[in-house]
Amino acid sequence: MFGSMGDMMGLMGKMKDLQARMKEAQEQLSGITETAESGAGLVRATVNGQKKVVALQIDSDLLKPEDKEMMQDLVVAAVNKALDTIEPKIKEHLQKATDGLLPNIPGMDFGNLMK
Repeated sequence: MFGSMGDMMGLMGKMKDLQARMKEAQEQLSGITETAESGAGLVRATVNGQKKVVALQIDSDLLKPEDKEMMQDLVVAAVNKALDTIEPKIKEHLQKATDGLLPNIPGMDFGNLMK
């Protein structure tokens, strides 16, 4: 089991460090962005690491009333693609931020702590 109370206190200190680093890392996620397009570039969506849409560009060719449904579909597709592609960047950023703080425990995914 655990060695001494000192070991336990050390572990508690590491958990506090981990929490502080995770908070800081999560704040930095707003600076990580990913852009994806749909409709051969007619729609471009940019999301950040906090999974927020930060930019949306729609080609003026799509701004016709008869293209409304297609435009909506392309916006959804571009946003979803950008969210899918930013996911690995988020994981990598959080892993780097907490590297060396805790032992590598197989099956532990600290990326889920930030959802």
